[in-house]
Amino acid sequence: MAAITIRAIKRENWREALRLGVHPEQRRFVADSVPIAAIMLAKAYVGAGGLRWRPYALYIEGRMVGLLALATGPEEADRVWLRHFFIDHSEQGRGYGSQGLRRVIALVMRRYPRCKALCLTVHPENLRAQEVYSRQGFRPTGDEQGGEPVYALAIRE
Repeated sequence: MAAITIRAIKRENWREALRLGVHPEQRRFVADSVPIAAIMLAKAYVGAGGLRWRPYALYIEGRMVGLLALATGPEEADRVWLRHFFIDHSEQGRGYGSQGLRRVIALVMRRYPRCKALCLTVHPENLRAQEVYSRQGFRPTGDEQGGEPVYALAIRE
């Protein structure tokens, strides 16, 4: 399998990002509206939730296959939040989610030297995502945000 790469969403690729999406029955797991990239870019522009949002795209051999955002807050310098992580519906089932998640973890470790935990929320009915996150070492914290359990991966002590 070709290696996944991660690139920031910028003026060169934002329109391509708008074309990506999930199956209709998966939308409630990822974002309230479509296109998902528009939601991520709007959050980055306005600093939703008082966070700094950085939208990224996942690529295989130059082809955009998924999206995600990393969000950080001033009060949580030791935490990075993974938001809106998904693989396009046409590319699902090929292992890109697991490989992409490993790349995201590596990116967080490099880019955020003070980060102690990578956190995310997952819809309680999204069992497949829960399995993917658990296989990468994410564990439920017992906390909730917006009715979804919070998962965390220890990055550093």
